[in-house]
Amino acid sequence: MLRYDGVYRMEGRKLQLAGKSTYLVSLPKRWVLHAGLKAGDTLFVETETDGSVSVRPRASERPTDRRMVFQERGEEARDHLLRKLIGAYTSGFGLIEIRFAPDRAPFVRRVSREFCRLVIGPEVIEEGKNSIVIQDLSDPSELSSEKCLRRMHLTVRAMLEDAVTAIETGNESLANDVALRSQDVSRLFWMVSKQYHLAHSSSPPAGDRTNSAAIHAHRLIAKLIERIGDHAKRIAATYPALSASKTLEPKLAKDIEEARVSAVALLDTAFTSLVARDIEAANRAIDGRVEHQKLIDSLSHRVAAKKGEDLLALGTVVDSLGRIAGYATEIAEQAIDLSVLLSPDPA
Repeated sequence: MLRYDGVYRMEGRKLQLAGKSTYLVSLPKRWVLHAGLKAGDTLFVETETDGSVSVRPRASERPTDRRMVFQERGEEARDHLLRKLIGAYTSGFGLIEIRFAPDRAPFVRRVSREFCRLVIGPEVIEEGKNSIVIQDLSDPSELSSEKCLRRMHLTVRAMLEDAVTAIETGNESLANDVALRSQDVSRLFWMVSKQYHLAHSSSPPAGDRTNSAAIHAHRLIAKLIERIGDHAKRIAATYPALSASKTLEPKLAKDIEEARVSAVALLDTAFTSLVARDIEAANRAIDGRVEHQKLIDSLSHRVAAKKGEDLLALGTVVDSLGRIAGYATEIAEQAIDLSVLLSPDPA
């Protein structure tokens, strides 16, 4: 893949073997002339995060960051501006400029700094009377989509464990901490989404099915893990209602804990099947949902006898534990699809 005047052009070139260990590939004449090169000049080759290779005529030459410009309308709500900034970030824009009337400066500066705290990488680099420029300084090679998924997995499983512990023990600080950690999961999800859009906007070489398929699956899986984090937060949010009842009945608390252990086990098995490309493990996770559903059904019958806030709160806990298992099996299904797609072609 080569670039002329900012436009990507795809050209096929055969790889040739020169000697026993040197591989050669010819460069299009048009690109060489456009770059002002001649025989004997030094080129700079760099391996990108998606596995492709960039050839540059100068060592310092890097593709310019894509720029998005927003005009703040003067009556924009905080959430509306924040969503646009996150959308520009996940779409892969390295520079985001916000223009505004001078009297709106305090509002825009406040939202801009909140945005920079919410996501990974962006920093305010320029401030003027009627504009702010934010640049994404993150390096995808330092935090790949797979690394993001690993961190998301560890975070949400800990959130789930702590959420159930909080309602069982009446630990308010632990319940609040679960809610705070959900933002860390969202930050990692937005990073994976950004890498997905960057990988597709950079037009990876034809035949590069490994990276294209993986980043697509990773984005889908990141969303599923984020949903699991949302349900852990939802469980923790029942703390006020359940703490008013002092403590859960021992038998009910034991059954909830058993369902929590089962849900985490399904999640762990599904995630292991993803990173190891282990189809058998993925099938175990999917098949294991049947036994998990029996635990959920039993809990649902017991909770149905409750009344008032206890019924609503415990119903939320049981529902979330069931949905978490569903998301875990979807992760396992994605793991199977990816494993099959990326398996070596039969001889």
